[in-house]
Amino acid sequence: MARCQIDYAGRLSAHLPLATRVLMIKADGSVLVHSDGGSYKPLNWMSPPCTLREGTTDDGQIEWTVTSRASGKGPEDTLRILIEEVVHDTSHDLGIDPGLQKDGVEKHLQELLADHPATLADGLTLVRREYPTAIGPVDLMCRDAGGASVAVEIKRRGDIDGVEQLTRYLELLNRDPLLTGKGAVRGIFAAQEIKPQARVLATDRGITCAVVDYDALRGLDDPSHRLF
Repeated sequence: MARCQIDYAGRLSAHLPLATRVLMIKADGSVLVHSDGGSYKPLNWMSPPCTLREGTTDDGQIEWTVTSRASGKGPEDTLRILIEEVVHDTSHDLGIDPGLQKDGVEKHLQELLADHPATLADGLTLVRREYPTAIGPVDLMCRDAGGASVAVEIKRRGDIDGVEQLTRYLELLNRDPLLTGKGAVRGIFAAQEIKPQARVLATDRGITCAVVDYDALRGLDDPSHRLF
């Protein structure tokens, strides 16, 4: 926790004036800046891979410089954190994360969509369930009919937090040249119910919304409903 000023330069510019904030450096290399407001979402952050260098300014203040270059190409993104006062400094080893345990319906919904990805979009095929990223696994990684990568995030009820989660995944996935060979990775936000605010935000960010009929999907897996 520190009293600090923060400046970001990259695809856009952003400035956070001097204030007391929580600075979080995670074992995966990510750097996050939090305040008491805004719920879970950081005010600013740098996703791995990135490099943090600590130095001092001409007047002796501590300065952190965090840099990252997406996919190793283009200009660097730079986050400069000027620290006026360290209020509290602590370090903890959290150990191995056992992963998110989803409730039965959401877990089963993911399994059903993994078996029947084409119900979300014509020609969609599964690459892998729980596709790993530095900030957690994407529910489904798929390919569309043209071979482009598609990340699918699945919820029982789709709200703004779910769209934000998928947005962060897409930001990381689109840095991977192995996934972007056939074009940018796009996202599908799938849920049994999607709130209007979440749909508006998803559309604004180029994410497709898919409302899923859970009972119909279960019917596809019911042997009595299959044609032989």
